[in-house]
Amino acid sequence: MTLAYVGIGSNLDEPRSHVELAFEDLGRIPDTSVVKRSSLYRSAPVGYADQPDFVNAVAEIRTSLPASRLLAELKEIEARHGRRRSFRNAPRPLDLDILLYGELTMTLAHLTLPHPRMHERAFVLRPLYEVAPHALIPGVGTVKDCMEKTAEQVAERIE
Repeated sequence: MTLAYVGIGSNLDEPRSHVELAFEDLGRIPDTSVVKRSSLYRSAPVGYADQPDFVNAVAEIRTSLPASRLLAELKEIEARHGRRRSFRNAPRPLDLDILLYGELTMTLAHLTLPHPRMHERAFVLRPLYEVAPHALIPGVGTVKDCMEKTAEQVAERIE
């Protein structure tokens, strides 16, 4: 079993509900269980700014699925929640990203691990720190050190 972390975000159609349901959906993935879940956080959109704020969270999971198969399962969950990829950083009912997959580092056309921008985003780091305060982002450093570098970014706990 591999310990992995999944970032969860939503900013359309009752975002809190989509995030809460996503935790349940993650637990239904074959050979996968949710170990811990973070609180919910509110953050401003990144990239395309003309959209509602996001609700974000992180799930710690254990899985025996390979990373590519886990990603496929996450994309299926997004589709069930109505995700359409109209343009980069578009508003969405659900966004699921593999942040860390054990200590694996890889770059494929459809998957980069660790997630390439996670260390720059407070809306990822704050909930990740809540569930895994000692996590190491391979090639970057600790979650705590990265959080200090994003201290000016707003990611407000809402639970």
